[in-house]
Amino acid sequence: MNAERLYTVLVAPHFSEKASILGDEFNQYAFKVARDATKKEIKEAVETLFHVTVDGVTTLNVKGKVKRGARGTSTKNNWKKAYVRIAAGQEIDFMVTD
Repeated sequence: MNAERLYTVLVAPHFSEKASILGDEFNQYAFKVARDATKKEIKEAVETLFHVTVDGVTTLNVKGKVKRGARGTSTKNNWKKAYVRIAAGQEIDFMVTD
């Protein structure tokens, strides 16, 4: 995979209560990823960018919420989420500054 694609696969880390529980108990991290990203691309991107060993990747498509208001309805964008399981003894630190 080329370097440009590598940086566009992972959009952002996803922080939620469920993601923090999975991180503590099962060494998993959640990411917002590109909608056309495959599990293989996600695995390669995480291994390259964070220098860890990935044991498994689970993806799911999140449907956008429907918002209703006085002027009618609107729909938020759909997006894709990936849960990445890291090898035991390793961790990803999002607050690293070089």
